[in-house]
Amino acid sequence: MQDFRELVVWQKAHALTLAVYGATQGFPPDERFGLTSQLRRAAASMPSNLAEGRCRATDKDFARFVGIALGSAAEVDYFLLLARDLRMLDAETYNTLNGHVDEVKKMLSASHTRLKGGG
Repeated sequence: MQDFRELVVWQKAHALTLAVYGATQGFPPDERFGLTSQLRRAAASMPSNLAEGRCRATDKDFARFVGIALGSAAEVDYFLLLARDLRMLDAETYNTLNGHVDEVKKMLSASHTRLKGGG
């Protein structure tokens, strides 16, 4: 079994998740079960799917989990945009988090391509 903590993409996704949790602490209380929950769950889904997939026996299995993490990254991307447009996130926080999401998405995409035998 390989340690997921060694994956640089997992490390970056985990750091992003921690940042999302911090940024959402200031969201309105009435969003606790709405946008706050959805954004946090989507963020946590990225590193958790990488952790689960890393323990799989084949690259094909792992690629499936990387693909799920990539989908979650796209959700985070949208939810951050929505939070910015609803003025729950200021522009600076949005830009910082969005930059991290873009980096994680690129890494996940490259990993997914490699694991599926495309690069």
